[in-house]
Order: sequence, then C-alpha cells, then structure tokens
Amino acid sequence: MERGHGSRLSGAALRRLFAALDARWEPVVSWRGGEIDRLLDAQHARLVGAIVRILGRHDWTVEVEVTYSEFGERGSIDVLAWKKDVSVALVVEVKSELVSVEATLRKLDEKVRLTRDKLADARLGTRPRTVGRLLILPRSSTEGRRVDRAQAVLGTALPDRGDRVRAWLRAPDRPLSGILFVADTNPGGARRS
Repeated sequence: MERGHGSRLSGAALRRLFAALDARWEPVVSWRGGEIDRLLDAQHARLVGAIVRILGRHDWTVEVEVTYSEFGERGSIDVLAWKKDVSVALVVEVKSELVSVEATLRKLDEKVRLTRDKLADARLGTRPRTVGRLLILPRSSTEGRRVDRAQAVLGTALPDRGDRVRAWLRAPDRPLSGILFVADTNPGGARRS
C-alpha cells in the first residue's frame, strides 16, 4: 500500500490495514465514470417527474421534497399533493428500487400520519378529509418480482394497483393505499448526434 500497489490488495487485506489504523474502509462504486448514487438519484428524479406530470394532468396541487421534523421524526416527502375542492391530500413515496418493504411502509405511514395531523394544516391551512398513500416504483420486471415476493405484506398495506390508482387520481372518492408502476424514461427522449 505504501508503494502505491493498493489496487492489488484484496478487500479483506484493505479492511485489516484500515482496522490497524483505527479507520474504516468504505469503497465507492463507479459506473461509466459516475457514482452509483448519482445514477439512482437521476432515476429517482425521473420517477418523481413522471408522477408530478400525472398529478398535474388531474389538477392536483403538488409540492416536492417537503421536509419535516416533528418530535424526532425527520425526513422529506417525495411528493405531497392535494385537491382542495374535495379536501384530499396524497403522500407519494418514490423508490427507484424496493429494497426494504418494512422500512418503506414504516416511513410511508409516518409521513401520512404527519400529513394528516400537522403538515396539511401548516401547508394548506386545513385538515384533509382523507390522506391517500401511494408508492411509486419503476415499471420493470425486477420491481414487479420484488412486489410479488412481498405480496402478503404489500397486498395488505397497499392493495390498490394500476387502474384503481389511476381512477382515484382522476377522482379521489375514498381512501387510497396503493402502488403504481411508472415508466422510468426521459420525457425528452433520446437524442442522437
């Protein structure tokens, strides 16, 4: 390592080396010149943009990345939307990949509760009649399989899918708890030189 040959060391050797220095080794994965986090953030931004466009077509008022800090509960709501005429709020959680069902559902429940009890009143000046919850995932076979594998839990917590979710977004007439798969595409399309 001191002679500049660190790339030849194994991961285990590097961990031992840094442990001896009372330091931690955290490798950074890059892909085609960029960090993976930047790629996931770009995908997340495209998914947020897709649901914002969908909501806009149905006359929802939309805010993105709404932060909150209430009694130790901190975070941000990816998309907070409301239809004032029917007094309905919608909390949208956007995931570029469903990694932890439990953590996703727990955080979504927190955001819905805080929206109902505090955020809607602070942002809208009124408490909503109902608060819908919606998980947005990319439309892919991988995410479809992940949802299928967790169907026992997700089918109970977020039973609404596809057409039922789209119909509710057009005319929210009942509580909503659902998942919507959206295309992860660049709305501007590909450009060729």
